[in-house]
Amino acid sequence: MKIVSARRLHLDADRRAVWETMSRVTEFSNWWPWLRHFDGAELVTGSVWTCVVQPPLPYSLRFTVALDQVLAPSVVHATVAGDVTGTASVALQEEGAGCLAVFNSCLSPHQGVLRMVAALAPPVARYGHDWVLDTGARQFAHLVASSQAG
Repeated sequence: MKIVSARRLHLDADRRAVWETMSRVTEFSNWWPWLRHFDGAELVTGSVWTCVVQPPLPYSLRFTVALDQVLAPSVVHATVAGDVTGTASVALQEEGAGCLAVFNSCLSPHQGVLRMVAALAPPVARYGHDWVLDTGARQFAHLVASSQAG
């Protein structure tokens, strides 16, 4: 089972301000309480981040995110490995007075409980995936908006 996602999120800040916020990697765990563990220092090509994510389901996901290409202030391409495997990217584009963040991913369950859940109940796996993306996007948009206000 592959879970392919394409999300577009309008942010009320210009691309450089959004990139600056995205670059505050060491704050990720504070922003996203469902990110139970995060080990990453920089948003630069060659970095590898270690993550544990807890969706609102009775399992957690452990994986790494290898940053294959980072072109500030526009694009991140990454390879994901661990309980899920695949690729993900984020692209920032100017849009009016703000910025459009375009997120694409193609992920597959690789190990453990998630592989079993995906095989037996694909909608449950999709729900967990979508919940993390949508909740994370809402929380990030709120963070960007509050950074612009203050």
